[in-house]
Amino acid sequence: MEFNNVPTIVTGGASGLGEGAARALAAAGCRVAILDLQADQGEQVARDIGGIFIHCDVSSPDSAEAALSEAREAHGLCGIAVNCAGVAPAGKILGRKGTMPLADFSSVIQVNLIGTFNMLRLAAADMAQREPNADGERGVVVNTASVAAYEGQIGQSAYSASKGGVVSLTLQAARELAREGIRVNTIAPGIFMTPMMAGMPDEVQESLAATLPFPKRLGKPEEFGMMADQMVRNPVLNGEVVRLDSALRMAPK
Repeated sequence: MEFNNVPTIVTGGASGLGEGAARALAAAGCRVAILDLQADQGEQVARDIGGIFIHCDVSSPDSAEAALSEAREAHGLCGIAVNCAGVAPAGKILGRKGTMPLADFSSVIQVNLIGTFNMLRLAAADMAQREPNADGERGVVVNTASVAAYEGQIGQSAYSASKGGVVSLTLQAARELAREGIRVNTIAPGIFMTPMMAGMPDEVQESLAATLPFPKRLGKPEEFGMMADQMVRNPVLNGEVVRLDSALRMAPK
């Protein structure tokens, strides 16, 4: 897909993987709208890349619809959507203090899975109205899963389930939206240097890096952005989940 001036939304684009994707796509020529809850950081990134920031709770239908409307008014019909917004709290199914509160599990599913679907459906509605290119393509969606979808660690039941749902949605959505000329792919990252990771002690970061076959370092947000760029750029990459994990296979804990 062509990048030049294509209206693009990136959820969770104020920091971490989303910021990496927002910067990469803006550098490629897209008109990027950052949708996030972190206003200060989101506005700063938007200024850096010549984009706009829009406050958005991806798990809320009203908030998401209002955000897409604002992005549409500013840039036009969405042609590229990258969904990076998510949460990753830990909690055991059965811990020392009893069972995991159902509300804790539900809240993670609401943001990571339902929030992803919420933005997918709204972006697809925009894309379906765009003029197709020579291949008949109208838009591209890139979702974010995790290696935890395949090798969930102890304490990751909610997170693993939510990301497993995103993985399962990928091929189905690609098949269903094919008639509209919309491609859908997913990135499943391993261990990346996100703001949460950066706040951990050096020894923790080093021990995590040591588990990676190669390269033995944490991934960089800009490397996630490179993969998002390629998923948009390559017209035959569709319905695919790509692990971006330095050949990592997670241990139970």
